[in-house]
Amino acid sequence: MKEAQAGGAGIIVYNRKEGRALGEVTKFLVYNARKRQEGGDTAATYFERTECVAGVQDARFQQLMPDVLHWLGVTRIDRFMSMSNMKFDALDKAGIEIGERVAIPDELIPPDASVEMEAKKAAGYFAPKGAASADELKKVAGRDLEKY
Repeated sequence: MKEAQAGGAGIIVYNRKEGRALGEVTKFLVYNARKRQEGGDTAATYFERTECVAGVQDARFQQLMPDVLHWLGVTRIDRFMSMSNMKFDALDKAGIEIGERVAIPDELIPPDASVEMEAKKAAGYFAPKGAASADELKKVAGRDLEKY
């Protein structure tokens, strides 16, 4: 919206694939397992726990995602509002040029969501400041289960 208000033009494309396409029930099972595991919910074990419960880290097939953009005639995205390396790679391989990648500002990430965000940055998500080290990931922890 800000781009259009500034005299530009654009579209918003929302890809509905919540919870890494694992389904809502599996997503809640994963959240529950993360909170209840020994050592609590940490960025260092984020994907491991998902794999234990769901069998995969992510079930999305991003290679098909650019098809709708090709259908709409999109050849360039000036501001890509996703930190996902998988989405970016799919667009890049499909020949859609990305001008600027925009990360979620740190101040908009709730403290308990830092577990997920830091794990994803370490796995390759776009992070202007870089990803945390393996030792730093062990220190990023969510609230204890009893604090809910």
